[in-house]
Amino acid sequence: MSAVLRAAFTIDVEPDCPPYLNGYRGMEHGMPRLLDLMADRGVRGTFFATGDVARRYPHTMQRVVNEGHELASHGMTHTAFDTMTPTQAEREIAESARVLRAFGEVTAFRAPYLRFPLAYQPLLGRHGIEVDCSGARYKRRRHGTRDATVDASGRTAPSGGPKRVDASLTSSVLRMPDVIRWPYMRAMGWPLVLFVHPWEFVDLRRERLRWDCRFRTGDEALRRVAEVFDHVRARGGEFVTVRELVA
Repeated sequence: MSAVLRAAFTIDVEPDCPPYLNGYRGMEHGMPRLLDLMADRGVRGTFFATGDVARRYPHTMQRVVNEGHELASHGMTHTAFDTMTPTQAEREIAESARVLRAFGEVTAFRAPYLRFPLAYQPLLGRHGIEVDCSGARYKRRRHGTRDATVDASGRTAPSGGPKRVDASLTSSVLRMPDVIRWPYMRAMGWPLVLFVHPWEFVDLRRERLRWDCRFRTGDEALRRVAEVFDHVRARGGEFVTVRELVA
């Protein structure tokens, strides 16, 4: 029997395109549309939410849990962890976990901007976090290392720390033309770990943002994600949560 090909669809639940914009259009308009699409396609995902957003939109967090998705931590305030002291970092992790666990079980974490010092990984275990999803395979390849225990600067992760699940590719790749998108996804191999943001499903094309943050946002982004769901399944893949991926 052939091995099951697994993909994790993950969502970074945060304010609109930090640090460029201030607002929550993604939460108010993009997130409901994405949840509707996932329900229609029968895709369960892992939602990495900041504690601040969870406090602002408790009904949305409850919907995430009620519809069978996994809830996970994205820190408290979407501040880069590599700008924090250890005390500040632990406060962010602890407070986020406390807020999110009012809605459901939380065992996974992803740092904002995918920047999390390896020296801080023991802080995760202290607060019941079993999986660190702050790494990126595409960044390791760019920096010449493929080892999941080594970051881009060559530092080695402490032994006995949380399991690591790294993103396969950056979210904007899912919005790129087919001639780029599908070869890029195939090159990453399985398991495939994808991520998006609610603000991508709001039309930001006229905002003053980097091109990769604003192109094909809104309706087009939603259509592209639907195509990705169908593409993965057509190739024998199944969507699982991060918790299921590491089980």
